Amino acid sequence: MSTEKIIVALDVPDLESAMALVDKLPQVTFWKVGLELFTSTGPQILAILKSRQKRIFLDLKFHDIPNTVAGACRAAAGYGVDLLTVHATNGKDALKAATEAVQVGAEKAGTQPPKLIAITLLTSIYARQLVFDLKITLELPEFALQMALLAQESGLDGAVCSPQEVTQLRETCGNDFLFVCPGVRPIWADKGDQKRSLTPSQAIKAGADYLVIGRPITAASDPELAWQKISDELHSDKSVNQV
Repeated sequence: MSTEKIIVALDVPDLESAMALVDKLPQVTFWKVGLELFTSTGPQILAILKSRQKRIFLDLKFHDIPNTVAGACRAAAGYGVDLLTVHATNGKDALKAATEAVQVGAEKAGTQPPKLIAITLLTSIYARQLVFDLKITLELPEFALQMALLAQESGLDGAVCSPQEVTQLRETCGNDFLFVCPGVRPIWADKGDQKRSLTPSQAIKAGADYLVIGRPITAASDPELAWQKISDELHSDKSVNQV
């Protein structure tokens, strides 16, 4: 399994902290920029990463009325990022508008459109919260599946889901639909606020195309050693390398 399938989350508060990690981990080719860092730095961090030939997962999880979601996706597509997220719970009208908007935004900027992927359910949510807090009566795996199918029917390129749901979603949605799995934790790492987690090799075997790994690497006392440890574990797992 290529380490190019590991997306390292730049979940840090400012540009200085982000660049310290990027400099410390030159072997990482794919970085995630989320709400905190993008709100702090704006598109400056994206421009720097692109100047270093890095791939970018812009994880802003747009969630609004269709016109606003489309406008945000149109603007984001102009940055030339590789992956972009919206919430599946925006509904079909907004999802369809988003798919059209990324094409328009990318064409206007003269860049390739990002793969648009839908958030099925945040990996910090667990089954009891789904029922009692969000008042959703579907079983958690069924809800995640319905959100992935909605995204696929609306023309999106893929979905974000926990590694615990990806096998069922892959079987239903097929091999051409992209699955990105956050909430991935090596056995030796603290799970933190991730409630539906698997190890990196388990997630790949389950059907994930990309793994998003943040704190086990970025919050480690030695991020380079943590990255290498995860890479070694994946490369040494023959069943993963055959996927």
